[in-house]
Amino acid sequence: MGGRRGPARGGPPGGPDVKVAFVLGTSTGGTGRHVLMLAAGCAARGVAAEVFGPAQTDRDFGFSAVPGAGFTAIDIADRPRLLRDLKAIWRLRRLVRAWRPDVVHAHGLRAGALAAIAAAFVRPSVYDARPALIVTVHNAPAAGGVTGAIYRVLELIVARRADSVLCVSADLEQRMRAAGARRVAHAPVPAYPVPTHPVRALPGVSAAQPARGTTPEPPRRPATADADPDRAVVLAVGRLAAQKGFGTLLEAASRWQDIKPEPVLVIVGQGPLEADLKSQAAALHLDARFPGQRDDVPALLAAAAVFVLPSVWEGQPLILQEALRAGVPVVATRVGGTPELTGEDAALLVPPGDPDRLAAAVRAVLTDPALAARMRQAALDRARALPSPDDAVASALAEYARAGKSGP
Repeated sequence: MGGRRGPARGGPPGGPDVKVAFVLGTSTGGTGRHVLMLAAGCAARGVAAEVFGPAQTDRDFGFSAVPGAGFTAIDIADRPRLLRDLKAIWRLRRLVRAWRPDVVHAHGLRAGALAAIAAAFVRPSVYDARPALIVTVHNAPAAGGVTGAIYRVLELIVARRADSVLCVSADLEQRMRAAGARRVAHAPVPAYPVPTHPVRALPGVSAAQPARGTTPEPPRRPATADADPDRAVVLAVGRLAAQKGFGTLLEAASRWQDIKPEPVLVIVGQGPLEADLKSQAAALHLDARFPGQRDDVPALLAAAAVFVLPSVWEGQPLILQEALRAGVPVVATRVGGTPELTGEDAALLVPPGDPDRLAAAVRAVLTDPALAARMRQAALDRARALPSPDDAVASALAEYARAGKSGP
């Protein structure tokens, strides 16, 4: 195979041999990081691991640098393309036949459907059975139109062909059961604990952080040349795309401009809607900052008065887990797996697409210090119950064994 090869077949002490092939499509965020975590965790436990995915994902996430694992490039696009998809199926079939994994673990409906079709054409041999197929569903499919119809077909393929379907939220579990999946289970998708570094220069954000692991105090504001040190920071982080609901957040921000001093809205991230969101903020006369990608997000979270996640849908958002660990009050939409992460005490949850309810929740946190203090403590309490990377790897290995293949 092209690319660096994984180790020869061999299991950890006390466990039989097992080989796992991870398959993923185009990814710029949580799915790619999750596969990287699983591949690294398997390799560290002596499980042979190979990742099959687009070359760009290797450049973005560094799969080739994982000790004891390997990466092989395969072109799985983010949208249906008949000729490219047929080529991907054919190449994936050849790769699976050559490497003979015990388990194929695909991530996402598109990668899962292509892997299911490819695996169906891998004939078992005297020495090797057809690999078990496990698919993790990370996102809700499109609601309607041609794209929605295509994803419904992909959903049916995965449900009918996979030995096990893992889902990141309860609503996805219900969908896959309704589609006829033979086994559906929960997939823990943890965020790595990230150390806090001092905030780099950003008007309106404090460099002083509340101490972690203690009852947090409201963050202190900065004394910068162009920002009032008493202004609260309302922070949002994510890809600037329709799913994240940042347009609704900007509308909500126009409804709290009467708060004095006016809060500073900071939206961290990049994406296709950047120009549109900046234009919307200007039209609404908002003091909104768009600093792009940042490498100091944990510190920004710790310095914020409130973190807002206005998404149309989420699974187990990594940024929300980081916000809970930072002990910041959270306002989020009641969608997907978000309520499962926050519970009812660590966040104020509102319907998606409702700027009035979103603005009222943010206002409540900003104007009620006692509420904010309770939410900060509740966030830290909730963070202690979040799954760890070790939990996620152990869960995946147990699923491989349950699918009828060897596991540690």
